[in-house]
Amino acid sequence: MTPPAAGPLHRAARRLTWVSSAAAVALTAHSVWNARQLRRPPRPAGAPAEWVSVLLPVRDEAHRLEPTLRALMRALDACEHRAELVVLDDESTDGTAELVREVCGHDVRVRLVTGEPTPKGWLGKPWACAQLAAQASSLSSVLVFVDADVVVAPDAICATVAQLREADLDLVCPYPRQEARGWGERLVQPLLQWSWLTTLPLRLAERSPRPSLVAANGQLLGVDRATYDRAGGHAAVRADVLDDVALLRAVKAAGGRGGVTDGTQLATCRMYDGWNQVEAGYTKSLWRAFGSPAGGVAVASGLAAVYVWPAIAALAGSPVGALGYAAGVAGRVVTGRRTGARVWPDALAHPASVALFGWLTARSVRLHRRAALRWKGRPLP
Repeated sequence: MTPPAAGPLHRAARRLTWVSSAAAVALTAHSVWNARQLRRPPRPAGAPAEWVSVLLPVRDEAHRLEPTLRALMRALDACEHRAELVVLDDESTDGTAELVREVCGHDVRVRLVTGEPTPKGWLGKPWACAQLAAQASSLSSVLVFVDADVVVAPDAICATVAQLREADLDLVCPYPRQEARGWGERLVQPLLQWSWLTTLPLRLAERSPRPSLVAANGQLLGVDRATYDRAGGHAAVRADVLDDVALLRAVKAAGGRGGVTDGTQLATCRMYDGWNQVEAGYTKSLWRAFGSPAGGVAVASGLAAVYVWPAIAALAGSPVGALGYAAGVAGRVVTGRRTGARVWPDALAHPASVALFGWLTARSVRLHRRAALRWKGRPLP
């Protein structure tokens, strides 16, 4: 007996499985290439031959700031008196300023400044960074921005400056190793490095002026001061929720070059503590992560087609879908091993990670349209 011919929906699903699985294989091959191209910091890196200002914005960080401060003090030692640390207290109410004074004491290399209220038209983080840049010593030719949840290695500042100069770049973001503990963190956080290692041609992106070819991370970011000023500094990105990405775009628009590099051995960061913080943190910004709400929806849909659909097809018995699922898992293994992330069994849940990312994107777009986004007690546009 001849089996019935497949209907149009079945044929469409089969074509989608083939196309999606082929895309997953191709993107994983690209991630392997990128993993080889990713710039590693020079180590050991000697003390910089120029002055450096390390700039740390803090807002209600007393619960986690001490390890960051003590690590930065050790990193200043490695710079042999050619670096300063400027800490800006951004209207904290939890004793953050007192903690800075307690840890740093009377160290002449450290200055604590009080931030001014955020002006109209600015977001809090860009305003804090702009004030820090204005407070940096006039001797400093490099600015290194560090987030309050980052713990740096002793040679992190020296290595960041060395990489900036040796690679002839204007801005570098040595991507810290991301710590993920709870289930929500482990599902979502590895997608940070995976996303740009999989999709972005790294060396081309460094020199391309195209706004779409950009990846940046403000957790640890070094920038040539003259280029920063020429690009307009944080004033040029005053209202952008993704100020790090926007700053790199501004630097490129001013003729500069830069991008992400390997900071796995230079710093660690636990961005969020538990699912509630993961949900809030990604919701605040994903609507803007791909240029616009429509761009975010398009990217999330495309990723679902490439990485979720083959897994569904594999469960239905498709060998091609199984190949696509395996390619997605392999991509996560490659990026995890390259960036110090947990690999097993987390990589096996890659389709679930992508599906959860899509849900977070949709939530971000929905709350943005309702003007209901907030972060650290402040409304977002």
